[in-house]
Amino acid sequence: MLRLILTRIFLGCLTLFAVTILIFAATEILPGDVASAILGQGATPETLAAFRIELGLDRSAYVRYFEWLSNALQGDLGVALTNKREVLATITPRLINTLFLAGYAAAIAVPIAIFFGIVTAINEGKWIDRAANIVTLGAISVPEFFIAYILIFVFATKLGWFPSLSTVYSDMGFWQKLHVVALPSITLTMLVTAHMLRMTRASVLAIMSQPYIEMAFLKGLPRNRVILHHALPNAAAPIISVIALNLAYLIVGVVVIEVVFVYPGVGQYMVDGVSKRDLPVIQACALIFGGTFVLLNTVADILSIMVNPLLRHSR
Repeated sequence: MLRLILTRIFLGCLTLFAVTILIFAATEILPGDVASAILGQGATPETLAAFRIELGLDRSAYVRYFEWLSNALQGDLGVALTNKREVLATITPRLINTLFLAGYAAAIAVPIAIFFGIVTAINEGKWIDRAANIVTLGAISVPEFFIAYILIFVFATKLGWFPSLSTVYSDMGFWQKLHVVALPSITLTMLVTAHMLRMTRASVLAIMSQPYIEMAFLKGLPRNRVILHHALPNAAAPIISVIALNLAYLIVGVVVIEVVFVYPGVGQYMVDGVSKRDLPVIQACALIFGGTFVLLNTVADILSIMVNPLLRHSR
């Protein structure tokens, strides 16, 4: 088991290295000229040439890549081209805001999804299973921005229960912050709960076709006991993978939600960086998103190995 865990960690590091190459290559092939986009159309050729040298664009791409990677490993994400501020100092409070929103949604979505996923598996084919299937399919099919606008229209415009813009500040109280970010967290909760619930149900029902489950039924054990004591422990690995994937989505996939609700997170910061062609900002945000996704999936792989009975008790 230890060898498998070390292998997963090595593959995670290798994947992250590949992600850094893709991030740098993607920013290199963006259309247009960075210097012209920042300085504007009124810049003279001499000014553009001097600014390209200042940005290091006169050097080869692989030299700039390894310099960027080396600085990133040391915690230096560069300086924003638009305001000359340290990217790390600017992105840190935004990352905290994004993690707060993701944690808020996850604290609601994960328990609900696992509980109702098990309940629907126990009651397969009954009315609660059919109702959950209809609701989750509807939630998955509707685009997230459409759900966000409906929630704004109903709960902010008509009822006035929550603000339509989720602007938070560093000196804002905890309960006040929970109230302000309620609508974006509800939007994310609806999306990830539907997916996790369906995958939890599918994982449990897939185990139900195994021979040892049939033997448990033949012994006269009730369905809920078979699921809770025999099927669920063996379905833990795929459930953990689904939870990790959706937690990664809560952090990586919040760009649209943050833009809709004007939430000061990493996603909003990245959109601003793309609109202004601020390469250090784009690279830093993409690195955080990519690193988060790889980290959570690596942790999920390790946990899946640890909860697997065959691997846990192997000699």
